Amino acid sequence: MNREHQLLRGTLDLLILKSLSWGERHGYAITEWIEGATDSQLEIMEGTIYPALHRMEGKMWIESQWGLSENNRRAKFYRLTAAGRRRLEAETSLWERYARAMAKALTAPAEVGA
Repeated sequence: MNREHQLLRGTLDLLILKSLSWGERHGYAITEWIEGATDSQLEIMEGTIYPALHRMEGKMWIESQWGLSENNRRAKFYRLTAAGRRRLEAETSLWERYARAMAKALTAPAEVGA
């Protein structure tokens, strides 16, 4: 597994939770949101999204129900639970701190005081 895939695995849950923060979506709509939000820098494959959704359902961060998609096809719609909303808030805070720390490190001069 290459580094990009390892990084994605660590962030996919957060991206899914964020995509559901505005309301329920089916799996394909979740992948579309992630691709759109990242200007297609992250492409999520069907073989990646559905195992993640099932795992997150098992952790009770999301729940699902069957319904009809925009084109009248049967689809499973996912939505955040209270536990999922708490997880989203905690993970967002953690990633924001991480991103700020990485940005500082990547722009730091050669000599940094301890």
